[in-house]
Amino acid sequence: MFPVDVTRTPHGVVLTLRGELDFNSMVQVQEAALLELAEGTGPVVVDCAHLSSCDSSGISALIGLSQQLAARDRDFHVAALPPPVARLFALTGLDEVFSVHPEATAALTPRADSRTSQTPGVDDSERMPAEGRIA
Repeated sequence: MFPVDVTRTPHGVVLTLRGELDFNSMVQVQEAALLELAEGTGPVVVDCAHLSSCDSSGISALIGLSQQLAARDRDFHVAALPPPVARLFALTGLDEVFSVHPEATAALTPRADSRTSQTPGVDDSERMPAEGRIA
């Protein structure tokens, strides 16, 4: 079982992921997200500090959540990307699509609506050229 801890704060909701975000675990993320979409308001932060890896299914789950939140005029943020996941985000361009923050609390501050210019711990030379990224 892939644990998704849901923490509601006065400023938004934090979904803390632990382990491997992949085909086998994306269902738990989607279930937690659906519950939050039905009941919650405000921004949603996905805290990745305890995430060991993420594959294309995990990316798909995050993109889907981002799109569902945007349709409800709610902000989506990711925080605390471990180095392997940060590199994946940089290579795919997701670090420029998502609002990425060094920690979950930073994502819930009033200025958290601006995207960071660089994913922490990722050298710009590792980025995939814009024409090869997903949008």
